[in-house]
Amino acid sequence: MEEESGEELGLDRSTPKDFHFYHMDLYDSEDRLHLFPEENTRMRKVVQAEMANESRGAGDGKAQRDLQEEVDELVHLYGLEDDHELGDEFVDENIPRTGVSEYPPYMMKRRDPAREQRDWRLSGEAAEAEDLGFGGWGSAGQCQDLREAYRYTHGRASEEYECYVIPEEEDEEEAADVFCVTCKTPIRAFQKVFDEHKEHEVIPLNEALESAKDEIHKNMYKLEKQIIEMENFANHLEEVFITVEENFGKQEQNFESHYNEILETLAQKYEEKIQALGEKKKEKLEALYGQLVSCGENLDTCKELMETIEEMCHEEKVDFIKDAVAMADRLGKFLKTKTDVEISAQPEFEDQTLDFSDVEQLMGSINTIPAPSAPVINPQVPNSATGSSIRVCWSLYSDDTVESYQLSYQPVQDSSPGKDQAEFTVTVKETYCSVTNLVPNTQYEFWVTAHNRAGPSPSSERAVYMTAPSPPIIKTEEIRSCEEAVLICWESGNLNPVDSYTVELTQAESPEASGVTESVVGIPTCESVVQLQPGRSYIIYVRALNMGGPSVRSEPATVHTIGSYFRLNKDTCHPWLTISEDGLTVVRSERRTPARELSPSDTHFTRCVAVMGNLIPVRGHHYWEVEVDEHLDYTVGVAFADVPKQEDLGANCLSWCMRHTFASSRHKYEFLHNRTTPDIRITVPPKKIGILLDYEHSKLSFFNVDLSQHLYTFSCQLHEFVHPCFSLEKPGCLKVHNGISMPKHVTFY
Repeated sequence: MEEESGEELGLDRSTPKDFHFYHMDLYDSEDRLHLFPEENTRMRKVVQAEMANESRGAGDGKAQRDLQEEVDELVHLYGLEDDHELGDEFVDENIPRTGVSEYPPYMMKRRDPAREQRDWRLSGEAAEAEDLGFGGWGSAGQCQDLREAYRYTHGRASEEYECYVIPEEEDEEEAADVFCVTCKTPIRAFQKVFDEHKEHEVIPLNEALESAKDEIHKNMYKLEKQIIEMENFANHLEEVFITVEENFGKQEQNFESHYNEILETLAQKYEEKIQALGEKKKEKLEALYGQLVSCGENLDTCKELMETIEEMCHEEKVDFIKDAVAMADRLGKFLKTKTDVEISAQPEFEDQTLDFSDVEQLMGSINTIPAPSAPVINPQVPNSATGSSIRVCWSLYSDDTVESYQLSYQPVQDSSPGKDQAEFTVTVKETYCSVTNLVPNTQYEFWVTAHNRAGPSPSSERAVYMTAPSPPIIKTEEIRSCEEAVLICWESGNLNPVDSYTVELTQAESPEASGVTESVVGIPTCESVVQLQPGRSYIIYVRALNMGGPSVRSEPATVHTIGSYFRLNKDTCHPWLTISEDGLTVVRSERRTPARELSPSDTHFTRCVAVMGNLIPVRGHHYWEVEVDEHLDYTVGVAFADVPKQEDLGANCLSWCMRHTFASSRHKYEFLHNRTTPDIRITVPPKKIGILLDYEHSKLSFFNVDLSQHLYTFSCQLHEFVHPCFSLEKPGCLKVHNGISMPKHVTFY
C-alpha cells in the first residue's frame, strides 16, 4: 500500500515504512484544506533547513528550540492563544524525535475505519511534499481553516468540515426473501437456483414467519398451560406443607400435654403414697410407744412389790402377818391383771403395691389422637349446582386431626307417609365434595362426619341443597312476533316450581358469535314479551333458575322480526272448521258435524263459524294478508278477545270486519261494525286482502293486494288488544300470510 502510494505521488526516493500516503483526490480541489498560509516563507525555510540537517547530535536541541519559537510565532500570528491545547499538542511528545523537526502533515490518513477520526503524524519528509506541489500555504484569512483542521484531528471537527469524514462503505448484502425449510435458515432467491439449497424445500419468507409465529404461539400456550399446572401443583404442595406443619404442631402440643399430665399424675401419686406411709408410720410408732409405756409401768409395779415383800420378810411376826394379809390382797389383784406381752405393731414393712394403671393409660394415650369434633356444613352458595350435581362445602375446628370425611345425603322427604328415602354416602379427604347423578330441581339434605383413628365425630347439622332445574321447553307453535318484539312461551320442564327464567337471544346472522347478545332475566312466568330490532332473525334460548343455579339452555327457537307472525287459535275454533298443522289455514268442509252444546262462557264460537288468531299483544303496526276465493262467503277483520261467541262478527261494537257474499254472480262487500256498514262498492273482487292494524292512530285498513288498492279504513277505539278473526259461511278455505314486510302502498294509510 505504501509503495503504490509513493509511485502515484511521483516520489523518487523511498518513503519510510511507518509513513502512509493517501490520495488527495479523495477530496475535491475546492474542498482541499490549506493548513498553512502561503506568505509564511519563514516557515518554509525552517522546513527546508530541517530537512537539510543530516546530523542528529548536538543540533537536535537547537532545532527543537527553533521549532518551538516558530510555533509560538505562528500561534501569535493567527490569534490561537486561546486554544490552550494547540500549543501543547502541535508536537506530539510521545513520538520519538529524529534529527528533523516534525510538523503536522498536510494530508490525512484514516488509521481505524471503525473510528471517524484521523491521526496527524509528524514526518521528516514534509519538505519533499512541498516539491510535489503539496507545500502551498494559505492566506492569513484562512486562520479559521487551520483552527478547524486542528480541531478535526482531535475529534472536534466543525459542521463546515464534516465532508472530510469519509465513512467506510460497507457492502450491503441483499435481504433474504425466502426460507429454506431443510436448513431452517433465510436465504436469497437466487441461492435456491445456484447454491447448495438447489434441492432443498423453500417457502416464502412471510409464510415461514407466520409459521414460526404460530409455532411460538403454540409453544407459549403450552408454556402457559404448564405454568398454570405448576402453579396449581405448587399451591397444592404449599397446602400440603402447611397441613403437615400444622399436624406436627398439633402432635407436639398433644405430646407435651400428655407428658405434663403424666408428670402431674405421678407427682400426685407420690404425694399420696408419702402421706399414706407417714400416717402408717405414726400409727405404728404410737401403738408401740403406748405398749412400751404400759410395760414400763407394770415393771415398776413388780419391782415395788418385790421390794415391799423383801421388807416384810424382815419384820416381826405380828407385823409380818398384818402386812402379809394386805400384801396378799394386793398381789392377788396385781396378778389377776393381764399383762400384754405381744407386740402390737410388727417391725416388718408391708408390701406397698403401687397402682400405675392410670399412668399406663395416659402413656398409652400419648399416641392416640382424639376423635374430631362435629364438622360445620356450609349453606348452599348460589350457582353451586347443575341439573345433576351439587358442590357441598363444610369446615372443621382447626385443632382436630382428620383423616377423611364421610358425606351423607338423601332427597328431602315429601309429605307422602311411609315412603323411606334411600341414603347415600361419599368418602373424601377434602372439605368439599361434588355429588353427581342427582335429579334436577330437587332438594337434598346433606350431613357430614369427620373420621380418624380414634373414630368418627358427631354428625353435623343437616343442610338442604338444591340442584339446578331442567331446561325449559319452548313452545315453538305459540311464538308470536312483530317488527319490534316477540312473545315467547315455554313449559317449565320441572315438577317442582323454579324461582325465575332467563331468555337469551343471539342474532342468527352471525352464528359464529356464540356469545349472548341480549338477556332478559327475572321472568316469573312461562312467557315473556321481548323487545327486538326490526328486520332481524334471532335464535332464542330459555334457562330456568333456582337457588342451585341456572339450567342448561333449552333447545333453540328461531324468530324473525319481519312483519307480524301469529297462528290461528284452536281454542276459539268453531267445531265445523279445521285448522292446518302450520296454524295458517282454516278449512270448512262440505260435511257438517253436529254442533256441540257450548256454554255461553266457553271460548269457542258457537253461532258464527269463525276462528281467531293469536296476535302478539304489542302496540304499533301489524300487517297480514288473507288469500280468499272470489266465490266464497267469508268475513275477515279484528275483534276483542271477549267478543260474544254467539253473535256474528261485525254485529257488535267489539269487532270490525270486512264481509263478502256471493249470490247470482254478484259480489257484495260490507265493512261491518255494530251492524252498520258504509255504502262502498268494489268493482274488482280481491283475491288477496291486506289488513293493516294501526294501534297508534286507532285505525284498521283493508287493501286489495294484487292491485295495491285501498278498500276501506275503520276508525276504532282500541282500548284493549284485538285479535285477527276469520269466518267462513260456506265450505271453502282461507289461507293467512303473515310474517311479511309491509308493502309501500300500505304505509300511506
